[in-house]
Amino acid sequence: MKYLLTGLGNIGDEYANTRHNIGFIVLDALASELKTSYTTQRYASLAEAKLKGKQLLLIKPTTYMNLSGKAVKYWLDKEKIPVENLLVVSDDIDLDTGVLRLRPKGSGGSHNGLNHIIDTLGHSDFARLRIGIGKNFAKGFQVEYVLGKWTKAEEKIMLEKIPVAVEMIKNFVLSGTQYTMNQYNNR
Repeated sequence: MKYLLTGLGNIGDEYANTRHNIGFIVLDALASELKTSYTTQRYASLAEAKLKGKQLLLIKPTTYMNLSGKAVKYWLDKEKIPVENLLVVSDDIDLDTGVLRLRPKGSGGSHNGLNHIIDTLGHSDFARLRIGIGKNFAKGFQVEYVLGKWTKAEEKIMLEKIPVAVEMIKNFVLSGTQYTMNQYNNR
């Protein structure tokens, strides 16, 4: 069984440790725990690992956030991974900072990366782990906020939540979406 675990973010040092890159940050924590590292591949940085006999492909798209669907579709097709074995990890301004929410499908809302994946795949029937970053910004300043660095208070919350997000991803692989939702959502 193969799984495609995708963390959304933007490449480049100027985007490191920004709210919009929490998908990359969580995937890096998972890669570290699984003792694997990334190589540069087509459309993504790729790390491979095994978890209790299941093959994991971790990708961080190098296409920038708004074109994330190119990387997801390419790796699903190349590795012949069924869409039910796809998990996308992304930030979400509609959830309070640190709230973790797994869903089996749904709209992309205002998230351009999720919307591009939906448009590219032609459907929204894939699991996503949404990580709340809050919306503590003035009207018209959403871009600056999501591309901004964490405050000290936000960083403290996220440092506690990143290991939980990693556990949720592993549970998704080992026990499925429904079980993981029951165990972790609304905690």
